[in-house]
Amino acid sequence: MNALEIRGLTKHYKDFTLGPLDLTLPGGCIMGLIGENGAGKSATMSLLLDAVRRDGGGVSVLGMDNQTEIQTIKEEVGVVLGEAGLPDCMTAKQTGRVMSGIFHHWDQKAYEEYLRRMDLPENKPFKELSRGMKMKLGIAVALAHHPKLLLLDEATNGLDPVARDELVDLLCDFAREEDHAVLISSHIVSDLEKLCDYIAFLHKGRLLLCEEKDALREEYGVLHCTPAQLAELDPGAILGRRETPYGVEALVRREAF
Repeated sequence: MNALEIRGLTKHYKDFTLGPLDLTLPGGCIMGLIGENGAGKSATMSLLLDAVRRDGGGVSVLGMDNQTEIQTIKEEVGVVLGEAGLPDCMTAKQTGRVMSGIFHHWDQKAYEEYLRRMDLPENKPFKELSRGMKMKLGIAVALAHHPKLLLLDEATNGLDPVARDELVDLLCDFAREEDHAVLISSHIVSDLEKLCDYIAFLHKGRLLLCEEKDALREEYGVLHCTPAQLAELDPGAILGRRETPYGVEALVRREAF
């Protein structure tokens, strides 16, 4: 079963239009959502959760319509959207007690193991945690109710390189199950390169591509050369270029070289 099926998803804002988007995320896979600030990544995440009403199209989450079955979906989806969004006064231990009354499948032992694995203090108020620790606590909460789908918006922000590598390992372990999947947005391309099976690229609200990561790496490459050398090449093989004081970087089709 596909974890996500998005068909013709559209949302109009005053000075921005998202979509129409068509995306499919198969089970057992991790998809990276990339794009510049304002491309529509966070808006897409909100639309998937029906936190923002769509203007057109349809969204199926784990085989369920995200408007008519949103309460069931929330039990099956772990979410971290930009900020963990937990009360400033609550400790990690108190958060666990509260969440156990919210999620039917809350696993306190798993939650405590995530706290230990991510080296999070149990009795420190949320407001006193660093940004990286806040994000890690949000991830622990998202994982501890045994979701089948994770929606992570800039979840690696604020994490040091070691913590980011630990998160990559966590998500890879999670996605090994065929009925699990992850949609993660990030500006840190190196993290997505380690992690993702698919890459979806948003630009100004439009989906420019959605491809398997390995296929993209096989089909395209970045060529470093001089402007004179670039001028000698087949223009049809060059998809984009950027000139610097040190030469030219060009996105090219590998088969043409």
